[in-house]
Amino acid sequence: MKIAIMGTGGVGGYYGGLLALKGHDVTFIARGAHLEAILDKGLRVKSVHGDFTISPARATDKPADIGPVDLIIFTTKTYHTEDAARAIKPMVGRDTIVMPLQNGVDSVERIGAAVGLEHLIGGVTWLSAAIEEPGVIGQYSDFRRIAVGEVSGATTTRLRAVFDALATSGATVELSDNISRVIWTKFAFIAPVAAISCLTRSPFGDFRDVPEARSALSAAIGEVAAVARAAGVALDSDIVEKTLAFTDNSAPSMKTSMQRDMECGKPAELESLVGIVARMGEKYGVPTPVMGLAYAMLKPAALKASRG
Repeated sequence: MKIAIMGTGGVGGYYGGLLALKGHDVTFIARGAHLEAILDKGLRVKSVHGDFTISPARATDKPADIGPVDLIIFTTKTYHTEDAARAIKPMVGRDTIVMPLQNGVDSVERIGAAVGLEHLIGGVTWLSAAIEEPGVIGQYSDFRRIAVGEVSGATTTRLRAVFDALATSGATVELSDNISRVIWTKFAFIAPVAAISCLTRSPFGDFRDVPEARSALSAAIGEVAAVARAAGVALDSDIVEKTLAFTDNSAPSMKTSMQRDMECGKPAELESLVGIVARMGEKYGVPTPVMGLAYAMLKPAALKASRG
């Protein structure tokens, strides 16, 4: 399969590397020192599942040079979504599939506005990975799970083709007939833990067992679930308990990507992970006191980082 990775960060670099390792025709879209290192030394992956290097690696900062591909795995940070969606247009042929593996819940709509919703399928991943240095991806979680599905819920030929390609990677891959529900289920985990981890400036193991912090996390998960229901997505009735259990079973040293970015003074996905919950709560008349407070408290630092 001819595949382009739009955004060779932790998620895109890791999954793109696995797919290239299995013989797929993968081109990595990156920029700056990261791109230079990939072209010079290949893409190095340091993973709990085994280290490997893709060398030589196809990489560029010019999507137009690649031409139409079969699949675009869209893994940019959410604050780059609109610009990146416009940039991939030269790679979108008549039958090109675009699969976002971003944080947040509105990637399909935002990317589809630029390239056409007919090219989009839904995707979501559970993975802890990051760029450790130019040309080097670190992957830290035992879990590496992907769910994919047509927005309509149908099991199409193109969806099966994407599933088959991803299944070669070694990751856990699932087909879903209700991908919106899966995306929101993941969001009920990542949005609250991002908020609480950034507020406490702590990895999972340092905040999840503190009763007061755990209570705030539990409340935040409930707020996300209530917003999802108001938006027409019914999550499991025990979503709070399941999400807390998933957090408890994660490595104590784990940090969210948003926390890592904020610690380094980089732009963060605050709007797509936390702000959107407060905004949708206001839209639907759903109280979101914990997520709303987290957004207010974290926004000054996020704005400072975005200004450079």
